[in-house]
Amino acid sequence: MSQSKLKQVFSYQSWVHAVSGSAGSVIAMSAFYPLDTVRSRLQLEEPERRKALSTWRVLKNLIDEEGFDTLYRGLVPVLESLCISNFVYFYTFHSLKALRGSGSGQSALGDLLLGSLAGVVNVLSTTPFWVVNTRLKMKGLEQQRRGDASTVGNGQHSSVRYNGLLDGLQYIARTEGIRGLWAGAIPSLMLVINPAIQFMVYESLKRRLTEGTKKSPSAITFFGIGAIAKMIATVLTYPLQLVQTKLRHGNADKSLNLPPDVDTVQMLLIILKRQGVTGLYRGLEAKLLQTVLTAALMFMTYEKIARFVTSLLLSKGASGGRH
Repeated sequence: MSQSKLKQVFSYQSWVHAVSGSAGSVIAMSAFYPLDTVRSRLQLEEPERRKALSTWRVLKNLIDEEGFDTLYRGLVPVLESLCISNFVYFYTFHSLKALRGSGSGQSALGDLLLGSLAGVVNVLSTTPFWVVNTRLKMKGLEQQRRGDASTVGNGQHSSVRYNGLLDGLQYIARTEGIRGLWAGAIPSLMLVINPAIQFMVYESLKRRLTEGTKKSPSAITFFGIGAIAKMIATVLTYPLQLVQTKLRHGNADKSLNLPPDVDTVQMLLIILKRQGVTGLYRGLEAKLLQTVLTAALMFMTYEKIARFVTSLLLSKGASGGRH
């Protein structure tokens, strides 16, 4: 690797993209977190429990049954994990782009490959955080299954014996070993295609919009192309996301009577056999609503922060050069 390429990988530009991506994702998730809670419940609860209910009805039911706080259960560890995860992803993606170089080398297929490589690095380094998050978020569901509604929200009588990210990592490592920390890693590795497709579509649309012009697209434009990119990626990969959530939660779906060491393909076949094709897309409405809005806001915020910080660095560099 040449020295100039190495400098690009460890340049301020890669850090700017990573920090901007982290900040954008935290802002976006904070805004739409209740929809992510609904998505998790629909994926993990027994199908009969909230059958034929819309996303908004599920939100209302959760508030009535468990209180408003349940919509934000596990928010802090999710934001911590999201910050780490998106920093890793954006830094890796843009460092790889720097290595590839600009100009004629840019293509949709190239972006797909870089996005996949960035996704693999991200999965291998951050899966334990998401295992803890999924279990923290589902405390209310476990308490409901025990018929102990009086304890919902205070963490009693739950198999989840921790309240934070670090506590959860230590507890799972101690009780389930390393394998428990990387539960759901296989579907997660398969799912690197999701952000890869997302970034491929996003970068392609952005290139088309900025081609031949120096004018930056508006915030609403970034919001729109971010939404389109995420919608396409989510619909194409949703069954794997469903399996990923179930495996991270420790196969706690009693309606499926899962064997203890079920793998990704077995889980897909079991859901297909017992719940049909609709079972593979349970919770898709809530997922699309949450993930599309979150991704759109994230990309819009990310672009604005990245451009602001970059212009700030350039103006400082220019003023420094005049002295």
